[in-house]
Amino acid sequence: MINLTSGLYIVSTPIGNLDDITLRALQILKNSDFILCEDTRHSSKLLNNFNIKNKLIPYHKFNEKKSLNKIIQYLNEGKILSLISDAGTPVLSDPGNMIINECIKNDLKIFTVPGPSAVSAAVSLSGFGDKFLFYGFLPKTENELIKSLKSLDISGYSLVFFVPAIKINFYIKHFKKFFLGRSIFIAREMTKKYETYIRQSIEKITPFKTQLKGELTIVISKKIKKKLLTTDYVKIEKQVIKYLKSYTVKDIVELMSKKEKVSKKIIYNFCIKNKK
Repeated sequence: MINLTSGLYIVSTPIGNLDDITLRALQILKNSDFILCEDTRHSSKLLNNFNIKNKLIPYHKFNEKKSLNKIIQYLNEGKILSLISDAGTPVLSDPGNMIINECIKNDLKIFTVPGPSAVSAAVSLSGFGDKFLFYGFLPKTENELIKSLKSLDISGYSLVFFVPAIKINFYIKHFKKFFLGRSIFIAREMTKKYETYIRQSIEKITPFKTQLKGELTIVISKKIKKKLLTTDYVKIEKQVIKYLKSYTVKDIVELMSKKEKVSKKIIYNFCIKNKK
């Protein structure tokens, strides 16, 4: 039994391989009065593996608000509570932000117990560099997804997403519209027996023929600014002239700026110059 300060402990758990749990995480969990978890059945498998029998309290997006008062009461009584997610670091695309803010509001102690994270694991494996933006789960509806990808397309950093594996082909279709010229890294079953990694250019990535299960971590490489030679501009202008026969200036600007990775202003000027 170790002497712990009462408060809320944000405990990272393995993203696949149970041996990745830290010694400190095990100590905290074993000495917690209660463990808050998304799915008691899922978390029980982890805890039983390490002979941890503490009482579990369901804490998920459907009861997060309803549970607040009871959790704050426990903390005010000097209890030690741990918050875990189904895998990885809690709060990142998981419930927890609400209780953390409530603890801050009530001047209650919060502690971090860092460890496994699908985000950092995928970024480190991607080879795309160490500067990135983490978005979390992408929108499920097409209109909302398009809005998000449009805003992210201007970013100069690598992008990290979580996506349900069952919808990967839906997202790949839209990645091809917004992220041409970039590369994609897809991580599946990280740290598990059948872990799978795919690295490919956005142009060459193809839809999956078989239906995948679980969740995927996606990393999109940063946007690379293309340095154009005079010959490139000549080629682009010829393409603009060709498109002007069938498309509007607005459509050409959108299409060509994404395809050639050049500013809309350059394409627009070519359009105005050659429009009859």
